[in-house]
Amino acid sequence: MSLGLAIIFGQMGVINMAHGEFMILGAYVTWLTGKFFSAYLPSIFGIYFFVAIALAFLCTALLGTLVEKILIRHLYKRPLDTLLATWGLSLILQQCYRSLFGPREVGVDLPSWLMGSYQFADNIDIPVNGVFVLLLTVVITAFTADLFLRRGIKVRAVVLNRQMASAVGINTAQVDSRTFALGCGIAGIAGSAFTMIGSTGPTAGQQYIVDTFLVVVFGGAQSLLGTLASAFAISQSQSTLEFFLSGSMAKVITLLIVVGILLLRPQGLFANRVRR
Repeated sequence: MSLGLAIIFGQMGVINMAHGEFMILGAYVTWLTGKFFSAYLPSIFGIYFFVAIALAFLCTALLGTLVEKILIRHLYKRPLDTLLATWGLSLILQQCYRSLFGPREVGVDLPSWLMGSYQFADNIDIPVNGVFVLLLTVVITAFTADLFLRRGIKVRAVVLNRQMASAVGINTAQVDSRTFALGCGIAGIAGSAFTMIGSTGPTAGQQYIVDTFLVVVFGGAQSLLGTLASAFAISQSQSTLEFFLSGSMAKVITLLIVVGILLLRPQGLFANRVRR
């Protein structure tokens, strides 16, 4: 989820408060795909999760394209207006999910190969779905980093000076649309992964939006690898503290540490160097 927001917020400068709802759309697509395979294609139920990931990406990317063309395109360089507009969009999407799927949370039936755990050592079990999420994250990060190494200069050019980028022949509207769609699509994949660890409900995405922004800012808003490292560092720190403290206190201490570091280094730990 943080990788998608790193693209939308870090690369484009758009404060997308509806990012959690894009994730939940991906989760609902995964749930519907599982229901379809269970009812009509039970013989190949084991592969449905890969199909669900692809569909989640496509559906959320399509919705992201529509949102960018209808709403976001008119609000670039207006961060407060973007924040309010996407917050309103998040409320609209929540109500749409509630009307379509009901207010109750739903759970996904996982294929057998995603259940269970590997015994790494005595008293140390590694869940299979956790390994799958880790591998999925690495693949998405590698793909996104490669894409931005080759094409990211166009995105940065559009963000820094839209008129000049257009003057040198860059199709700014196309760059905006594709970049926003990619960020939303990655959020959809995160929604598929989310179904393995939690139940899906209309408002479930709002539980993670603050933590996601925290991860992106802490890692360096324009650094995709920094976002990945930040997510790992924050999650592991919080998990370690939970061994000794309550869950809420561990989260508070982790937040205080992150805020303290940001006071010393406001640009984030892995911010890209710029010439001033």
